[in-house]
Amino acid sequence: MSSTPAVLHAADLVHRPAGGMLVVTTESVPGYRIERLLGLVRGNTVRTRNVGQDFLASLRHLVGGEVTQYTAMLSQSREQALDRLRAEALALGANAVIAMRLTTSTVMAGAAEILAYGTAVIVVPE
Repeated sequence: MSSTPAVLHAADLVHRPAGGMLVVTTESVPGYRIERLLGLVRGNTVRTRNVGQDFLASLRHLVGGEVTQYTAMLSQSREQALDRLRAEALALGANAVIAMRLTTSTVMAGAAEILAYGTAVIVVPE
């Protein structure tokens, strides 16, 4: 019996969520050719902390460790920004977003913006 490892192709590493929109951080999509550039797309959200999260975070600060409430809030914020980016790309007729980036900035004390941006494109298999 052979235990040959599975061959992984670059196209297998492309994230294709439900709905079919390809989103990659690279400037191209392995196994695809860019047929048309549609332009810049963005998705953002601004989130604030709440008193309950701050209280729990201050307790965590005393004993150390991960502040899971903030981790969950930031994860949800990133997903919401990505969902909005995909929606804007779909509205342009794109089937992929290349060169996607995420950035964060402070809007005011206790509030931060999560911004996802990239280039909407139409790709076709090579």
